[in-house]
Amino acid sequence: MPSLAGRRIVVTRRQGQSSTLVRLLEERGATVLEVPSIQVVAPGDLVPLDDALGSLEKYDWVVFTSANAVGAVLSRLMVLGLPPQVATRGPRVASVGAATSAAIRSALPGEAVDLEPRTEFRASGLLQAFAARGCAGSRVLVPASARARDELPAGLRALGAEVDVVAAYATVEPPDLPDRVTRCLAEGFDIAAFASPSAVEAFASAAGPQALGLPAAVMGPTTEAAARAAGLDVRAMAFPSTVEGLVAALERVLPSCP
Repeated sequence: MPSLAGRRIVVTRRQGQSSTLVRLLEERGATVLEVPSIQVVAPGDLVPLDDALGSLEKYDWVVFTSANAVGAVLSRLMVLGLPPQVATRGPRVASVGAATSAAIRSALPGEAVDLEPRTEFRASGLLQAFAARGCAGSRVLVPASARARDELPAGLRALGAEVDVVAAYATVEPPDLPDRVTRCLAEGFDIAAFASPSAVEAFASAAGPQALGLPAAVMGPTTEAAARAAGLDVRAMAFPSTVEGLVAALERVLPSCP
């Protein structure tokens, strides 16, 4: 019997990012309820990003912390009429983990990822990699979400780097999210899977008081903290912080129905 047979799992990743997770869950027998909880839009002010992309030569590193940041940078490079390249213009490329590195190689052909964590695919793991390599005196560009947390920039500055953080994209709630959440709550599910704090916050806001105690599986510690703060019952956490790690965590916590 498939490992997740009979289970109903809510996937909250945005459309375009959920396909692999949905496929892996369905291959294991799960019924997937897709409730995209965020959508990516341009930030309110594109000038800082445009200025940074127009002068990449002054940076030693460009650090990508998500596939969303990679896509936003590629999109803006094309709008500006600049080559879809980073490393060939001077800076080296760092990635927070395997999924982001795959997005870099897909969106920016020929780019080499010079630095990424070995196993801990999040900000703290990338900071450990930078600490081992050394970045004192380096100038670092971090294109990130308009709501990005400060752990990575603060950590890089503590290591002696000069860091510019620019908003490459913003996340907003899809207009139909309240209806989708209401529908999946009414239908019932075994667990909801979250890959980012913003998805947690949006889903919990749409669920209102019914969010309290909802079973959740999360991609990593930052998302776990957001889920607990929203009152969700975190049952599983991916390790490593990848789609495959999340599926494995779900298999551990949700043995197939008899």
